[in-house]
Amino acid sequence: MMIDLYYWTTPNGHKISIFLEEAGLPYRIVPVNIGAGEQFQPDFLRIAPNNRIPAIVDHAPQGGEPISLFESGAILLYLADKCGRFIPRDLRGRNEVLQWLFWQMGGLGPMAGQNHHFSQYAPEKLPYAIDRYVRETARLYRVLDTLLADGREYIAGEYSIADMACYPWIVPHRRQQQNLDDFPSLMRWFERVAARPATMRAYALAESINTAPSVTEASRAILFGQDGESRVG
Repeated sequence: MMIDLYYWTTPNGHKISIFLEEAGLPYRIVPVNIGAGEQFQPDFLRIAPNNRIPAIVDHAPQGGEPISLFESGAILLYLADKCGRFIPRDLRGRNEVLQWLFWQMGGLGPMAGQNHHFSQYAPEKLPYAIDRYVRETARLYRVLDTLLADGREYIAGEYSIADMACYPWIVPHRRQQQNLDDFPSLMRWFERVAARPATMRAYALAESINTAPSVTEASRAILFGQDGESRVG
């Protein structure tokens, strides 16, 4: 296989499987069960020192030895450049895509992730934290809804890595206490991306890999118990 995808069934993992399905690149899934602590295995840490999925190893880069990458935004950009697809080549178009990719990486993903944590996983329900991140998630949804209200089909005009980055973080909108009826332009975009065959294939793949996505007390300690003193390998 050309590309090994180190993957688990999270929004960030879905970004890369969506891209690979869209591009038709040959790839092999290497499951990394983050609830079982497999992200701390030495072999994985050599590829992804931040002990987070996704990561890739491209065994056939444009030149030289195989290349490994971690961080989903960096992987999407690398793959788009490799394929010459899903990111425009002109200056304005490329930077339109990049700014929304970075918006997702720095805003939508982290804020929705904190929303998930405090509303779903935190052992103590903290009303201030829950309200803070539910509101910030709604603000970010509104930003995207406003952008899409001009009638464009996708975030940067043509379908791109910006859409692939954002879509998986909107999928769990109910868990984020968001109603897509409140964001009609965003909802139209969401349904359009959901209907793409590559999106459907990527999510079907996820269902075949992770049949028990619930977080247990043991997996909670693994996922949320690391600090600066923790051993990672």
